[in-house]
Amino acid sequence: MRTPATLQPTIAELLRLATPLAEEFAAQAAALDRSGAFPAAGFRRLAAAGFVVAPLRSGLGGCGLGIEASSTEALLRLLKHIGRGNLAIGRVYEGHVNALQLIQTFGTAAQIERYGREVREQHLLFGVWNAEEGEGVTIVPLGSGRYRLEGAKTFCSGSGYVQRPFVNGKLPDGSWQMCIVPMDAVQTDCDRDWWQPLGMRATTSFKIDFTGVELGAEDLIGQPGDYLRQPWLSAGVVRFAAVQLGGAEALFDLTRQYLQGEHRTEHPYQQERLGQMAIALESGNLWLRGAAERLASYAPQFGGDPHTAHSHCDRLVAYANMTRTTVEQICIEVMQLCQRSVGARGLLPPHPMERVIRDLTLYLRQPAYDAAIAGVGAFALAQTAPADELWQV
Repeated sequence: MRTPATLQPTIAELLRLATPLAEEFAAQAAALDRSGAFPAAGFRRLAAAGFVVAPLRSGLGGCGLGIEASSTEALLRLLKHIGRGNLAIGRVYEGHVNALQLIQTFGTAAQIERYGREVREQHLLFGVWNAEEGEGVTIVPLGSGRYRLEGAKTFCSGSGYVQRPFVNGKLPDGSWQMCIVPMDAVQTDCDRDWWQPLGMRATTSFKIDFTGVELGAEDLIGQPGDYLRQPWLSAGVVRFAAVQLGGAEALFDLTRQYLQGEHRTEHPYQQERLGQMAIALESGNLWLRGAAERLASYAPQFGGDPHTAHSHCDRLVAYANMTRTTVEQICIEVMQLCQRSVGARGLLPPHPMERVIRDLTLYLRQPAYDAAIAGVGAFALAQTAPADELWQV
């Protein structure tokens, strides 16, 4: 067996392992949901299989999954498989991929090497904890390259297990600065009671107060405002859309298994519902493929080089937002159809459909839904090309 320091997975290996891993995650999901426990065993399996190191470039020990734009389609397929097994694992793993993309895009050479080594040798989990309420987190300069955090973050997915989260905050001038907190080296106040969710319990998305945490300049990633730059901010929404579509595919499988077990496959209304679900899911897969193709043709690196302007940034952002909103609508449609097919029995535990519906319902509530659609409309209104040329790459 290869050691963590030498583990260099290939994308083909990851794709081959994705289906059996999803089945393992699905088998464990009910117990994790009941206890609200983080899927630590699942992430050990992901680490052993090479998924945790995969988002690093090949020179750092990974296979460039996600950061190399040509791998986007494979990344979305993998995220979908993981989401089909357990949406909670998919949510945290997607955050890990997001964080490593940000580091490898905006970090210095020293930061990329430092954090890459921690992923490669220790299998540390990274994440992006950006949600907050009230005043949120502020970053107070102390002088001599030192900074102090004040305030709290909410929805900190993977609390207690994500060791290197992005905890971004406001500088005194109001600009937004990315920074990574070494959770094993600081003291924070974790409010577990804040997390009383409908679903996604196993993400352990607690509220964490970082007041008093001190960081050095080496913990700050990029320049103020980099996190909000496009297309990186919005193009990445296709990742969580892929995880969500995996949850919808799980509901399709559960519905079909139920109807087969009840010998109701010949009922014409059930056939119609399953046909509608199949069409919706295939539409989602086509949208993910379209988004992957556009990201791959946009630039060799995900989102491009941050030091180089790109003339088609607005088009890429609009297409990603179309993908995100369409997948949300598909997931809602699939949930409604599966409930009509199975009825109240599917909404009672221990039927796994009940848990998947709860998890997916919460996970779909991503921010700025209306703004995403309005942005698509604004892009379209600013164009003069015919409709069939609007999204050509």
